[in-house]
Amino acid sequence: MVFDIGGVLEITPDLGVTRLWETRLGLSPGELDTRMHDAWVGGSIGTITLDEVHQAITDRLELDERRRTQFMADIWREYLGTANSELIEYARRLRPRYRTGILSNSFVGAREHEQAAYGFEDLVDEIVYSHEAGMSKPDPRIYALVCARLGVRPEETVFLDDADRCVTGAREAGLHAVKYQDTAQAIEEIEHLLTRA
Repeated sequence: MVFDIGGVLEITPDLGVTRLWETRLGLSPGELDTRMHDAWVGGSIGTITLDEVHQAITDRLELDERRRTQFMADIWREYLGTANSELIEYARRLRPRYRTGILSNSFVGAREHEQAAYGFEDLVDEIVYSHEAGMSKPDPRIYALVCARLGVRPEETVFLDDADRCVTGAREAGLHAVKYQDTAQAIEEIEHLLTRA
């Protein structure tokens, strides 16, 4: 059983951090992400380090160290959201009967921040982060990677995600995939699939 993180194990509403900082910096709507685009992309697949992201923020948004620290604190607060405690406890109860994993489109620094906040490394058997794997969902190779790390075949694996393209990608890679809408629905559909496996 493999879980996504953002919007699934973490409840991650849009807190408006980008818009808040665009207002503070006098930028037009969308300008912050345009300036930071290649850094955000690079950070999501690990082609740049967190220090390089920080340098890009300093250079492109013209923030001193204090304001950059504030900006990143806001970014991580929005990124981490809050724990979906019910689903996390469900995931915990699946072990040791099932091998469990996490597959997340992530960002450099996510492992450390999420471990500190939620202890995900202690929750599941394997975690595959896009920034460490060098590829992201829905690339079929990343689904194959998480299955290989768990020692299971794709057809033996159930995957839960809240993004249509990632659910579709998992199915195309041979996994059984459930689209997360709410926790009760997700657990019901997972249980149905696990009892059939």
